[in-house]
Amino acid sequence: MKINLKDEILRLKKDKQAIILAHYYQRGEVQDIADAVGDSYYLSKVAKECDEKVIVFCGVKFMAESAKILSPEKTVLLPVMDAGCPMAEMADAEGVQVLKDKHPNAKVVCYINSTAEVKALADVCCTSSNAVKIIKNIKEDEIIFLPDKNLGEYIKQQIPEKNVIIWDGFCITHKLVKPEELVKARKLHEGIAIAAHPECEKSVRENADFLGSTGQIIDYVTNHSGNKFLIVTEEGVLHQIRLKNPDKKLYVPGGGMTCTNMKKTYLEDVYNSLLHMEYSIELDEDIRQKAYNSLAMMHELGR
Repeated sequence: MKINLKDEILRLKKDKQAIILAHYYQRGEVQDIADAVGDSYYLSKVAKECDEKVIVFCGVKFMAESAKILSPEKTVLLPVMDAGCPMAEMADAEGVQVLKDKHPNAKVVCYINSTAEVKALADVCCTSSNAVKIIKNIKEDEIIFLPDKNLGEYIKQQIPEKNVIIWDGFCITHKLVKPEELVKARKLHEGIAIAAHPECEKSVRENADFLGSTGQIIDYVTNHSGNKFLIVTEEGVLHQIRLKNPDKKLYVPGGGMTCTNMKKTYLEDVYNSLLHMEYSIELDEDIRQKAYNSLAMMHELGR
């Protein structure tokens, strides 16, 4: 007899006293069974403050690592162990240390989309929703920002008074979008509003009506009086936008924007994760403590 995965997940969650967190980019079916759905910053906050001792993190590895960094006493499970982030892997600890040695007076700000080893070398972490605020709140004028060059360029535009040294990394999903696709959407759909993520290339950012994080894009569409939108970020976010705005028409560039790593997690993986308590995130304690400081500073400066 075929089991009802949703029912079994809810049963196991209760038995294991677990909480399920899902990023906006996850499959709709996974978002629907989660206790909390959000961006990296929100989910890291929920992971830190929740009473549950078991966290099933439906996202990619750096997110589950962040939860473990903030709550070492909790069991953090990543349902698909090879769900990684190519951008996070573009920044390595050795290269970051070389850059730090070259700019000894600079403060290192790392995007939350980075490995635990890189977070351990940073002064503060940030997300796309709070990066500008955090860097404005840092008194030093020289900033090393990594790993995303596009978000780094966007920050530099917002805070020209700071000397922002940018790492040459990028999101493979956002990089694929071309400005011609935005121009085409405006021609096809009169009055369409374009909301894009700052991880997009400069030529795309310049053609958008709004730039913001996943959560900010959802709010933008929800609060906008228009009814046609081109959503220029990973299309998993459409699920939450549709739940809040069932009558609005949503479009995506070209053939769509899909992060293959974010889409690796299915309901069956969440079920197996709870059933077998897999895959547990384990970190070197010295690295965890150093990385904790950068994440704690994010919550402090991002208030």
